[in-house]
This record gives sequence, structure tokens and C-alpha cells, in this order.
Amino acid sequence: MISDPRPQAALPPDPRRTEGVHPDHPDLDRLEIPELVWALADDQTGAVEAVRAAAPAIARAVAAALPRLERGGRLVYVGAGTSGRLGVLDATELTPTFSWPVSRAVPLIAGGEKAIREAVEGAEDDPEAGVADVATAAVGPDDVLIAVAASGTTPYVLGAVQAARRAGALTVGLSNNPGTPLLSAVDCPVLLDTGPEVISGSTRLKAGTAQKIALNTLSSAVMVRLGKVYGNLMVDVRATNAKLEGRAVRLVRHATGADETAARDALIESAGSVKIAIVKLLLGVSADEAAARLEAQNGHARAALEEG
Repeated sequence: MISDPRPQAALPPDPRRTEGVHPDHPDLDRLEIPELVWALADDQTGAVEAVRAAAPAIARAVAAALPRLERGGRLVYVGAGTSGRLGVLDATELTPTFSWPVSRAVPLIAGGEKAIREAVEGAEDDPEAGVADVATAAVGPDDVLIAVAASGTTPYVLGAVQAARRAGALTVGLSNNPGTPLLSAVDCPVLLDTGPEVISGSTRLKAGTAQKIALNTLSSAVMVRLGKVYGNLMVDVRATNAKLEGRAVRLVRHATGADETAARDALIESAGSVKIAIVKLLLGVSADEAAARLEAQNGHARAALEEG
């Protein structure tokens, strides 16, 4: 191979920390399997540290989102690649976990549904596609748009954020790099500063893990404050299969002290609603009365019990 004798201009370093070369394990490809697995697993601890550092920012986003969601607004997730898939996952899991309506958890991913399983090359580079997807989803003033981009520079995501802000929605941005356009563009910026990846540039590693933890934390905190949890029990789950039926019985028994027969009977009378069954048993009222008391308290079981 003949080398090019012409002088090569040095490329400027990429300012994004996620694109940097990790200083540890320069011989990663030479490690024995136990050491390789340890190195990959150990680097993930940086994801937890990043989310802990971001906890105040996540709390501000939760507080800002609640009034809109209490008015009936939606959670709209926007991302590309790994970030987009994590948004799809968080949106999808809200329904079986908290009985959150499917229509109120809207995942938007660059390249559309095909991109959930396949890489759609170039989709993330189109800001107008982000604008169009937000328009198609009819994002409005009561909605909360959660934009996720490890780089913080993804054009599709930035286009979606701009369109959502014009529509009056609250915008939350999760980025793994400080000082990025995404964090400057949103109402509630959340920096998840995970730094370089152990496999340099592979943000599906700890950058993605930090995004997953942050999304879990944000959406779960929102659901707790919306009354989807009683104590620390997941009481807005509905028993729709054998596994969930067993879980529902255990939750009702734990919350009320009822025996298994009483818990099952209460769940049957409550159409499988754990929350209604708990209020029914603790207050000694009918399932219809329990449901009415919950509705009067916007679904908050503790408030319904204290009012009773």
C-alpha cells in the first residue's frame, strides 16, 4: 500500500464527550472474556452516577409536566436510533404498568415504525421530518414532549422540539453532552453526562443506559404523582392474564390484609381493578362506591381513603 505523501490537516476534536475515546482499556479487543465482561459492566456504573447528578433537573421536569397531564395532556417521546427506541419502550410500558391510555403515550422515532427494528439511514438528519411528525401527532399546549438524543445535536429531534414549542407544548430534553443545542432548545433540560464510552462512540452503552434510567425515573415519578401508586404499590394495574391476576391478588392482600378469597372476590367485583378493590375492602363499601370515591379524588387512592 502506497501512503499519501501530502500533508494531512489535523481534524478538530469533536466537542461531544460521547464521541471521545475512552482512556481506559485501549486493548479491549485483547481482553479475556471475564475481563472483557467486567470492563463493559463496570463502565455502566457511570450511567447511574449521571442520573443521580441529573435528579434535580428531572424533578423540575416532573413538576412542570404534571399540570398539563392533569388536564388530559399526553406524553410524546421523540428520538432517533437507540434514543428513539428507548422512547418507544418507555411509552409502551406505561399502559401495562399504570393503565395509562395508549392514546396518551405517543412515541415518535426518526424513520417511523420500521426504525424500531432496523436502522433507517439518514432519517435522523431531517429536521423537517421531526416537524412533520409533531404536526401529524397534533401536539398541543397540554402535551409534554420528551426529546432524547445522546449527542444533543440530532436534526430530527431538534426539528420536533421547535415544532412542539411553537404548538405550546412543554418540552423536556435528555442529552448526554453538555452545552448542546437540544439542552438550549427545551424548557426543561436534563444533562446525563456519561462521557466517553468504553467502546468509543457506541452510545447504546452507558449513554443509553442513563437515558433508560432517566426515562423510567421521570415517567414513574409522574405516574406516582398522578395517583397511579398507593404507598409503593402498583395499584393501577389491571389483571389481564394469569401472571397479572396473581400479582393483583398479592397487591390487594398486602394493602388490605385480606385473605386470598376476599381479595379475589373484591377484584372480580371491581372488574380487575386493584385500586378499586383496595378502597372497597378498606372502607367496606361496594365496588361502585369505591370507584365513585376514587373518581372524586382524581384517582388518588390515599385521598379517597382519607376522605372516606
